[in-house]
Amino acid sequence: MSKVFVFGGSGRVATELIKDLVADGNSVTAASRHPEKIIDLDNVTADKLDLHSSVDDIAKQIKGVDAVYFTAGSRGQDVVQTDAMGAIKTMMAAKRAGIKRYVMLSSMFSLDVDSWNQLSWAGDYLPAKFFADTYLKDSSGLDYTIIQPTGLKEEAGTNKIQLQAPSDGTIAIPDVARVLADSLKDANTINKVIPISSGDTDIDDALKSL
Repeated sequence: MSKVFVFGGSGRVATELIKDLVADGNSVTAASRHPEKIIDLDNVTADKLDLHSSVDDIAKQIKGVDAVYFTAGSRGQDVVQTDAMGAIKTMMAAKRAGIKRYVMLSSMFSLDVDSWNQLSWAGDYLPAKFFADTYLKDSSGLDYTIIQPTGLKEEAGTNKIQLQAPSDGTIAIPDVARVLADSLKDANTINKVIPISSGDTDIDDALKSL
C-alpha cells in the first residue's frame, strides 16, 4: 500500500481518482479548501489546505507520503496563485519533504505555445499551466508524469484512450482518472508528458506503448 496525497481533492477528476487509488490498494490523503466536499471512503483522509500557504507549511502537511497528485484548478478565478504558483509550491514542498513521485493533471496544449492563438479558451489558464508544467519538467528534480487531457466530459468511462490531443477532442472524466491512477503503477510513465483523448486503445496498452 502506497501513501498518496491528492491536491485539489474535492474536484471532479480527483473524486474519480481517489476511488481508483483506493481500489488499487493505496491510502489517500485528499486536500482541499473545502474538505467537507471530499469523497468519504475507507482509507481516505480529508485535509484542509490552501495553495496560498507557504512551501514549508505544505511540506509539513505532505511529509511521509510516497507520491503526490496535483489536480487542483482555479477555473479561471485565481490562475497565478493556484494553477501556476500553487502548483509550483507543491513541487517545491515535495522536494523539501523528500518525495520523488509527482503526477500532474494538466491540459492539452499547455506546452504548445504556438497553438494558443487558435484556442478561444486559452486566456491566462494555459500560460499558467505552461509555467507549472515547465517547472515540473525542467527544474523540480521530481519523477514526474504530466497528463494532458482534451475537453472533459461527465459521462461513463470506456477504459480506452488515444495518445493524442486533437483540439476538438473530448475524454470522459473516469478515463482521465484511470490514466492518472495507472501512472502511479507504471514506471514507463515517469518523466513523460502524455496527451490523451478518447480513443480505441485500452489504457493499460496505451501507457505500455510510451
